[in-house]
Parts: sequence; structure tokens; C-alpha cells
Amino acid sequence: MADVVKTATREAYGKALVELGEKNDKVIVFDADLAAATKTGMFKKAFPERFVDCGIAESNMMGVAAGMATAGYTVFASSFAMFAAGRAFEQVRNTIGYPHLNVKIGATHAGISVGEDGASHQCCEDIALMRTIPGMTILNPADDVEARLAVFAAAETDGPVYMRFGRLAVPRIFDDHYDFRIGKGVYLKEGKDVTIIATGLLVERALQAAELLKAEGIDAAVINMATIKPIDREIIIDAAKKTGAIVTAEEHNVIGGLGSAVAEVVCESTPVPVLKVGVEDTFGKSGPALELLEIFGLNAANICAKAKAAVALKK
Repeated sequence: MADVVKTATREAYGKALVELGEKNDKVIVFDADLAAATKTGMFKKAFPERFVDCGIAESNMMGVAAGMATAGYTVFASSFAMFAAGRAFEQVRNTIGYPHLNVKIGATHAGISVGEDGASHQCCEDIALMRTIPGMTILNPADDVEARLAVFAAAETDGPVYMRFGRLAVPRIFDDHYDFRIGKGVYLKEGKDVTIIATGLLVERALQAAELLKAEGIDAAVINMATIKPIDREIIIDAAKKTGAIVTAEEHNVIGGLGSAVAEVVCESTPVPVLKVGVEDTFGKSGPALELLEIFGLNAANICAKAKAAVALKK
């Protein structure tokens, strides 16, 4: 059997920026003294005249990015998620979101899987923050293929986009024929008893959970939801009608992220049980990434348990 390809989505981000730069001389990249970690250093090496290291000044970087966007550039501004969404929130809201400018935020090192960097850097609140900004598109790719396509799609999207990338290498899920579209979820597996809607690195674990459930006689559908905003209401309603129970899975706080977005749609249209797998409203801790994912229940076993509980709640 061939080895499973594992690549961090931040790696795909860096490579995609270089591809964009080759095609469009209006693409420029800013970073906040983290180019080696965010992988924007690849763009810096290829196009040094279109790369600016703004230093450890993320808020200022967002303001400068907004200014360049008004001059007709497509700007990619990058830092760790904790700083891009957290430290610079006011500038993202007022200087990028409010005037609806063409700035794409590349937020890397999101979630618990940052690992040893610890709670101060493990941003599990960023999706919730960005969801509150009107007109903000939020993308959270599951693998390197989807990450590359998400960057290309973001460049073609009018207005601000928040892209969430991980530090941890993850298995490839999609092939080169994958048709990525902003605002569209994708069925990875059909099922009749419960639907697991997952995003980011939890997509792989959702597929594993579906196999565990199959062994117990439960037929689970799996949906990949790479776009958190605008959320795909149609596929969520379809899943609710087909299976009558939903479990969401994300590497984010259970408050304000994918689970909340899905629950909002379900409550408004097709009420069914919705249970969430995510970080249970707590801060992270320092440790190896894979061990932390287990400690915080971001695994197939917990998704499986929540799916069985959701099925039991069906009327």
C-alpha cells in the first residue's frame, strides 16, 4: 500500500501564494515577522519586491493591507490565527471589513494542534470572532489540495476572506479533480442514520468515526464543510431531512464556530438533534499536538460517541 501523503495546510498556502504571484503582479503579501512559520517566506523568495515584513505589529499590518487594497492590489496578510483574528480584530473589523476591502487574511497555527506553543497561541476562538464581521468569508480547508484551491478562490472573491490553516501535517483527502467552491459543502459519504459535518483536520477523524459506526450497525453520512461563512444552508437542511440527527466536528471552541453555524440553520428550518465535538469552552495547554487532540476529545472515538447519542435523541 502506498504511503499516505501528509502535508500541513500552511505549506499549501505558501505554495499557492507563489502560484498566484506568477499569474498576477497585483498580488502582494504582508507578514508579521513569522514568514518561516506561515510559509509566506516562499513568496518572499520568489517575489521579494512584493513582500513586506511588517514586524511584530499585526494591527498595523492590517491597516497597511487595507490601504494597499484601496490602491487596487489583492493583499494577503498573514500571521498566527491568535494574532490575525485576536490581536488585530478591531483593525480587521473597521479598516478591512467595514469598507469591504479586498484583503485576504492567511491565519496559520490555528487550534489545539499548535501543540507545545500552549494556550496563549492555540486560538480556538477565531472562527467565532470572524463570523461576527459582516461580509467576511471564512475558509477552513481539510487538506493541502483543498487549501491550495481555497487560496485561489479567495483571490477571486470580492471582499475580505479569512483563511484558517494548521501547523500539523494532515492526510490528503481530495484528489486533483476536486471541485472546490466557496459556500458549498461536500458529501464525502452518504448515510441514513446520522450526519457528521466536519471542518479542517476533523474531517479525517469524521471519516474514521463513520467506519467505527458502521461496525456497530449505524450508517453515518459525512460532510466536509470548508466554508464556515457563508454556510451551505442547503446541504445542512438536506442532511437534517435525510438522517434526522447531526454531529458537528471542529478544532475550535464549541461556542461560535461550525457547530453554532449549523445549529442556527437547523433551528430555523428543520429542527433535529445537533451535538457538537470541539473544544469544550476551555483554554488549551502545552503538549504534543496529537496527544492534545486526544486529551480534548478531538478524535474519531468522541465523534462516534456523539453520533450514537444523537441517534438516540431522534424521535
